[in-house]
Amino acid sequence: MSTDSTRDHAESPQSPPAAGELPAAVLRMWGAEAPRRRGPKPALSTAQIVQAATDLADAEGIAAVSMARIAEAVGYTPMALYRHVSGKEELLVLMSDAVARFLPDLPADIGWRAGLEAWTRLQIDWVLARPWILELPLSAVAPGPNRVRWMDQAFGVLSQVDLPADEKLAIVGLLAQHVLGEARVQAETRRAAAQTVRRTAGLPDSTPESELDPAAIEAANPWADFETVLTQYSDPTSYPHLFGAFATWSGPMESTPVEDEIAFGITVVLDGIEAYLKRRGAIPDTGS
Repeated sequence: MSTDSTRDHAESPQSPPAAGELPAAVLRMWGAEAPRRRGPKPALSTAQIVQAATDLADAEGIAAVSMARIAEAVGYTPMALYRHVSGKEELLVLMSDAVARFLPDLPADIGWRAGLEAWTRLQIDWVLARPWILELPLSAVAPGPNRVRWMDQAFGVLSQVDLPADEKLAIVGLLAQHVLGEARVQAETRRAAAQTVRRTAGLPDSTPESELDPAAIEAANPWADFETVLTQYSDPTSYPHLFGAFATWSGPMESTPVEDEIAFGITVVLDGIEAYLKRRGAIPDTGS
């Protein structure tokens, strides 16, 4: 069997699309592929390949996704896959849209702020359930139908505010950036904490996080004692502003769960968006 290292890199580079022409991967996501030749319907499909890749990423992470492994999973040779997908690069593009089908619908009749809060939080939860999503080209490729469906829901709640389409799109983009940043911090922190627990317990690196003690993972959070570090090492000469801020700090009353940290960030971002909407006259300014 061919492997990615031999086949993927042996492919001749594709020419960039001409001005106004969408990349082949984007066309494939939207079902705008070249018409199929006459004859029996192929037993293997692009959707099957993408599903097998998603299953593999769920089980072993994105590093395990290769054309050879997927071919083995679907029962074909790697060469057969290339009739449907040009290579791993395009496959990751297709996966970035396919995995968005797991995003749920927003509740009906929800207010604009509650709607955007849910829209943002559900995406963070979506990524944390599948951290390998962060390794997909989410920001580098035009979205396909599943991601656009999710964007359409954001525009649905924003139909309650009086803003032109481009400004609504900018707000959606701002929240999407917050999702990626927050999810990356949470995912990387959890990964580091889980690895610390494995090593402390003498467990192999392959031990699934689901088999680890959640309390131990929380205690191993590398940021758990960050404020304490600042109070102990922020001297007034080298770090005068941090020293001044933490000089009278006695520590948190209780530990803050991850959920509250996520909610705090979303709240601050939405407070800024609400202030902008009021300034633009897009929503009533009640003076609150």
